[in-house]
Amino acid sequence: MAFHLAQLNIARLRAPLDDSLMADFVADLPTLNGLADTSPGFVWRLRDEDGGSDDATALRPFGPDVLVNLTVWESVPALRDYAYRSPHLESLRRRREWFHPAGADPHLVLWWLPAGELPTLADAWARLDRLARTGPTPDAFTLRHPFPAPEPGSRPESGSRPEPGSRPESGSRPEPGSRPESGSRPEPGSRPEPVASPEPATQPEPGAANRWLT
Repeated sequence: MAFHLAQLNIARLRAPLDDSLMADFVADLPTLNGLADTSPGFVWRLRDEDGGSDDATALRPFGPDVLVNLTVWESVPALRDYAYRSPHLESLRRRREWFHPAGADPHLVLWWLPAGELPTLADAWARLDRLARTGPTPDAFTLRHPFPAPEPGSRPESGSRPEPGSRPESGSRPEPGSRPESGSRPEPGSRPEPVASPEPATQPEPGAANRWLT
């Protein structure tokens, strides 16, 4: 079984799309979407088909001021080439003019799905929530910390679904009044096991941080 890469990116608007502040972003959308459609490795992107639009700017499932970008690509390099090695890069450089910074909350998540399947917004939101809770894993990761596609014949897990309207958490929260455990206690007379040296940190590719991808 072959796998494709799904990508969700959300961004909170600084102003409504009909505001003059957003004029350049709105004007560039048809060009950027056309560039994506013809990019090597592009598979699919979310459109507001019911509204007769070629983009997804009218779809606001995660909030009235939150834009959603949901796409499918053949590979991580294909997505990265479109985002950072094409004219799309210029829009990334101007993203803070149009969107509020995400801060500590993740706003981009990637995951693998069987080729021929399309992602749903519900699963995409669950993946973003999982990334916020656990950090990058094979089921929810980022361009900075990618994971390889599953082995042929395996099937990736679907994201657990958070409550509708909830926001992805930046980490699990302890119960009020609880104290963190100091670890399991060794048996009397036992010797502690040596601590393994940590693996060296993987250096991210320059400029490969999570960003708004149109």
